[in-house]
Amino acid sequence: MAGPAADPFAKIRAATDAHRAKHRCSAYPYDNGPLLAALAGVANARRILELGTALGYTALSFASGTPDATVDTIERDPDHVQLARENFAAAGVDHRITVHEGDFASVLPTLDPGYDVVFFDGGTPVTSLHRTLRGLLRTGGTLITANLNHGGTAEAVRRALFDGKTWRSAFVDEDGETAISVKL
Repeated sequence: MAGPAADPFAKIRAATDAHRAKHRCSAYPYDNGPLLAALAGVANARRILELGTALGYTALSFASGTPDATVDTIERDPDHVQLARENFAAAGVDHRITVHEGDFASVLPTLDPGYDVVFFDGGTPVTSLHRTLRGLLRTGGTLITANLNHGGTAEAVRRALFDGKTWRSAFVDEDGETAISVKL
């Protein structure tokens, strides 16, 4: 039996962890880039939106999963924006990944709806932000929400994702940290 697929961006994930330790910032890479690449491919995504760029690990993962897609990613830390852009250029995908510098609340209203996949990994989920993401996602599109086990506002987002009326959702891990949801 073959083992799990190699992660082509493992070095960037490790560099993100090292960067966070050195700078004591909030650059936490999602722990399963190959899963995100596979989800983008299964969704046949053409437009992907990511909240929380850090050094670009997950945006690169998404871009590798569907080579015709464009990725919009939002990051407020200017150092992270610069490092992510360098990583995208080094990987030869900077023409497909756009980093929007700013906070989510100011950038999201400037984006056009119709995303195929939206990924939230930018801190603790907040209900109002997830309503905005729902509006940017096409019907039948996929929302991937991380950090659902962080408590506080994450509980309300979790309830909304599993209400059965507006989303079809499932957890991807045993501890309930990440859900995959399809917009009904």
